[in-house]
Amino acid sequence: MGEKIVIPVVDENGLNAKIAEHFGRAPYFVIVNFEHGEVSSIRTVPNVGEHTGGKGQTHDNILEIRPTAIIVYGMGPRGLSNFQNAGVAVLRANADIVKEVVAAYKEGKLQELTEGCHRARHK
Repeated sequence: MGEKIVIPVVDENGLNAKIAEHFGRAPYFVIVNFEHGEVSSIRTVPNVGEHTGGKGQTHDNILEIRPTAIIVYGMGPRGLSNFQNAGVAVLRANADIVKEVVAAYKEGKLQELTEGCHRARHK
């Protein structure tokens, strides 16, 4: 079975998308599927959570697609806790572009996010 990672982004540029500063307020998410350690597919989906005018909590909506890991700069404590309780790894982004964090993920270079933030902006 493959892996599925989700990365919050500010545009629809796939592997070249810029990573959003905060998970719940990202306008889009890039979903990267891996099979046998290699990228097998990439798609961008809109954030349909309440922070962007949709319904429900963004973390609950993302859990419905059953990710293996989330790569973020930061997220709120409730989202972090929900992912951890669901067994989804939450990893701290170490670059600004999706393809760079995907490479770091494949190389095992990303650290776990251990604390949720209490503000909506990072960096």
